[in-house]
Amino acid sequence: MSTLQDLINRLRTAGVEPGDSEEVRIQKSLLMFAMGLTTMAPVVWLVVYSALGAKVSATVPFTYQLISLATLVLYLVTRNFALFRLLQLTLYLFFPFFLQWTMGNFMTSSGVVLWGLLAPVGAILVYSARDSIPWFVAYIALIALSAFFDHQLAGSVVASAVQIPTEASVVIFALNFAAMSSLIYFMLRYASLEREKSNARLEDAHQKLKIEQERSERLLLNILPGAIAERLKEQEGTIADGFADVTVMFADIVNFTSIAEGMSPNQIFTMLNKVFSSFDALADKHGLEKIKTIGDAYMVAGGLDGDERDYSEAIAQMALDMNEALATEGPINGQLLQLRAGIGTGPVVAGVVGKKKFIYDLWGDTVNIASRITGEGAPGNIHVDATTYRRLRNKFDFDQPRTVHLKGKGDTPVYRLIGRKIDSKQAVA
Repeated sequence: MSTLQDLINRLRTAGVEPGDSEEVRIQKSLLMFAMGLTTMAPVVWLVVYSALGAKVSATVPFTYQLISLATLVLYLVTRNFALFRLLQLTLYLFFPFFLQWTMGNFMTSSGVVLWGLLAPVGAILVYSARDSIPWFVAYIALIALSAFFDHQLAGSVVASAVQIPTEASVVIFALNFAAMSSLIYFMLRYASLEREKSNARLEDAHQKLKIEQERSERLLLNILPGAIAERLKEQEGTIADGFADVTVMFADIVNFTSIAEGMSPNQIFTMLNKVFSSFDALADKHGLEKIKTIGDAYMVAGGLDGDERDYSEAIAQMALDMNEALATEGPINGQLLQLRAGIGTGPVVAGVVGKKKFIYDLWGDTVNIASRITGEGAPGNIHVDATTYRRLRNKFDFDQPRTVHLKGKGDTPVYRLIGRKIDSKQAVA
């Protein structure tokens, strides 16, 4: 019972398999459609002949139906579409000529060989234009062969041919031409509609894929700089670059542990997400590249994208804006959010770390200095190294330098950034 049900399901779906391509699916549906029409055609053909008073044998049409149905059963059982396609086109090609030869000639058979044209036309649709050429050549050859024998055996053929009234012959001629023309038209129309549906499905799949691709692109760009993301998509090797001049800033929230005491995990996350989202907006505003967050620390850099703007100035202004943004937050858990920030300028190495859950990170003395001078001051302080100070001293106000001892670097001068100079503010405005 299950086997019969399986065969019925395959018949209903034209034997289409889940792994079939759109082209194969259309070919299967189209050939099943044509097979159904051509299997029913002999019944109509015999009824019309009988109604017109012509007595013809039903043996050949009935044999055609049996063989056609046998190929269908074979296809449903074996799922061998290539064999089913070959057998059906062979039937389309040879049976009309065989039927004519049993009836006499072109005239007495009312041009039944026209049905053989279904073979090369069908081959175009279920094979390809190139593969249809042999079928068309075979059809023309059979036409020529039939014409030759009609000419050579005209007398004996006429004498032994099925006697069909002239009126019936004319009607059957018209019906054969009309039926064959209609069948070819509906096959082509069916193929066109199926391809339109296929194209619509492909377009829908393309649009969904495009949406997913854009989503993936946005996700990738949230993790990596744009240029690095493009390189990562195009190559599988290590991505590491040296930059001669980059400005890096570290900023961390002062007393984060004490502020977070008594807060639920969700409240802590909400607080950090709000703060860091505002920092992200400032990084976008100033054309800088967020590198990462580490706990309650935030790292941003400028000069990685080849932009000729003054990224050191942009970093300094972002640090001031970050302080202003936190000042507007108000107290959290009884305490105000404040930052300490450290800015360093110089050479760095940048690259993608890891193969899974990778990150884009920076290394070098510049990064170390920026990180270490972050904590060398009171809450709200922004410290810069000597290189950054020399670059920004004409645009920003700084305190007098003080010397701090950094591990691995020794005594190092640092400068506290106070704010933008008055004339510089006016120039910006």
